[in-house]
Amino acid sequence: MTYDMTELQRERRMGAMGTESDREVRRISMADLADRRTEVADELWSAATDIGFFQVVDHGIDLAEVRRAFEMAEAFFALPTQTKARFPKRFNSGWESLTQVRPSVGTPDQKESYQVTLSNMNGLWPDDDVLEGFTSTILEFEHKCWALAMELLSMFADKLGFDREFFTRAHDPTSSGYQSTLRLLHYFAVAPDADVDGMWRAGAHTDFDCLTLLFQRDGQGGLQVCPGREMESQLWTSVQPSDDAITCNIGDMLMRWSDDDLPSNFHRVRSPGPNDHRGSRYSIAFFAQANKDVLIEGPRTKYPPITAEDYLQQRIAANFGKK
Repeated sequence: MTYDMTELQRERRMGAMGTESDREVRRISMADLADRRTEVADELWSAATDIGFFQVVDHGIDLAEVRRAFEMAEAFFALPTQTKARFPKRFNSGWESLTQVRPSVGTPDQKESYQVTLSNMNGLWPDDDVLEGFTSTILEFEHKCWALAMELLSMFADKLGFDREFFTRAHDPTSSGYQSTLRLLHYFAVAPDADVDGMWRAGAHTDFDCLTLLFQRDGQGGLQVCPGREMESQLWTSVQPSDDAITCNIGDMLMRWSDDDLPSNFHRVRSPGPNDHRGSRYSIAFFAQANKDVLIEGPRTKYPPITAEDYLQQRIAANFGKK
């Protein structure tokens, strides 16, 4: 059931507007987790195996810290282009703008991003004289995201029959092979009278990682999900943004690691309609993807073992035709 993203014709169907569905994206409270671990794990598994997406609340990351990270992201993207260009993207680190072209639409995503992968940040951090407090704030936030992702993955480990620390060992941030990435995202404002037909803030795609955490702001919507079994009918479900909720989704890597029990589903960010907020849209995503040398092998060995580094290279090549 691994997705072959080289089928351009099928992917272009994913770029069509489709039909709006009222499918529920469940909100799951992590309050009192120590006493409710089995209950929460059951809820996570049920939501993940149904739609591949869910939202967590009472997750332990203080809202003030989230807002501080957003403030830093806005400040970075407000820097002059020539300043941001001093930190150019290399693989999953640094700044890029209008460079990501999805096979689903064939045009660049209408966004810029700054990506942090701890093992690959030499020369890519703006100094305090460029943006005071940026590096320390983003480093602290990356660690908070990593810790939450590992907590969530530990419950999936329980369900898959792995030991509780299985995924934590696989995502070791002290390793030179660490591949998890924090991405700050800025989707460009759209003029009130602009024709957005055929334009996407992010074309339809699946994530390559194990688990994605996405922070969104109230009123800055556009994210939609389409479960694989609904691709042909093009039933898209809008995911409502919320300051207090983190939207999570299963990625391709965990789908393979679970022998396809956990689906990695298509999602996109549509351009705003005539009655939607047309200003800038900001989001922050954390992609938990296993260290390079970690071997991915499911509990029933449905697929041959593959290292996380080779797997990511395969997914990138299949999607974008290059490494």
